[in-house]
Amino acid sequence: MPDADSIKLRVVDRIELVEPSLWDACAGTYNPFVSHSFLNTLEQSGSVNAETGWLPQHLLLEDASGLLIGSVPCYLKNHSYGEYVFDWGWADAFERAGGKYYPKLQISVPFSPVTGPRLLVHPDRNLKQTRETLIAGLRVLANQHKVSSLHITFCEKEERDLLQEEGFLKRLGQQFHWHNNGYNSFDDFLGVLNSRKRKNIRKERKLANKAVQFQVLSGDDLKSKHMEAFYQFYLSTIEKKWSHAYLNREFFMLLREKLAKKIVMIMAKDKGQYVGAALNFLGADTLFGRNWGGASNYPMLYFEACFYRAIEFAIENGIQKVEAGAQGPHKISRGYLPSETYSAHWIRDPAFREAIAGFLKQEEKQTEWEMETLEDTRSPFRRD
Repeated sequence: MPDADSIKLRVVDRIELVEPSLWDACAGTYNPFVSHSFLNTLEQSGSVNAETGWLPQHLLLEDASGLLIGSVPCYLKNHSYGEYVFDWGWADAFERAGGKYYPKLQISVPFSPVTGPRLLVHPDRNLKQTRETLIAGLRVLANQHKVSSLHITFCEKEERDLLQEEGFLKRLGQQFHWHNNGYNSFDDFLGVLNSRKRKNIRKERKLANKAVQFQVLSGDDLKSKHMEAFYQFYLSTIEKKWSHAYLNREFFMLLREKLAKKIVMIMAKDKGQYVGAALNFLGADTLFGRNWGGASNYPMLYFEACFYRAIEFAIENGIQKVEAGAQGPHKISRGYLPSETYSAHWIRDPAFREAIAGFLKQEEKQTEWEMETLEDTRSPFRRD
């Protein structure tokens, strides 16, 4: 570990207190969700704050000169909404046994089930040693707040493995991702599918494109009117799911101002009116599908906007992977196969930790079996 006399750990309750260039030097440029701009947009819009149950407690590691050499996007939470790695059952069991599950510490990107780095390290520093120091700092923070638990979700596998070495419990999750195997066109991709799936996708695309026109917007082409239209679609999706609108209008407007070049908005229009849209974010080698909304009377609009246009964009731009967000075995037949996601969990109470450890072992076996079964029985790819 770095010399304790030469480093300092501190916590800030607003990311705007950190110089953007210093934070981004640790976060890197390949994942937009851990960028200063994205995290600050969440806070500046009011989507993330103490009132919404996400109190920022970002951990900063500085050297003797005050240079930021490591950081962690961290939040003190009094609920488990907006995380996509579910621990409601854990909370219920602990509180029925007489414990107090909340508050807890959550290391993640709020409302964003996307894999990315969570222990951010300056590229000029020793990666493993700096990560170990950050983990030690998180334990100190957990003790200061007297939380029941600390959760690092949608982290990278290498981080998860290190956290396991440091005494965290590992958790395996599942999403559905599309991989670019050197395709030159969408038809090239269709060529590796079995005949039935290939015909079905062509049929779905024909139905979707019959009634609407699609456009892909990014950078300077993305205007306020597009974000306003998308916000209304976002609200309509929330209403249909009887869910809660975590993100407000200000978030989407600020997003355009700060991250327009990282946004890939796929919009559908009919008779001059927007009828649906899918919001994606562009990483170095991944297109991240995040939110969607649209009118229900347009056949196959969802599949075209969210899946097929994303694949097309990835192929045309040499992007290696499309992450289509949480849930959805229906994505398999569209070429999105089961993919692992990773989390790590620190539990204070020894008896509760033992119970959670047993649950996670069984859950991992079930998840591995399900992923293998889904790929074996439902993969659309030809078995030559």
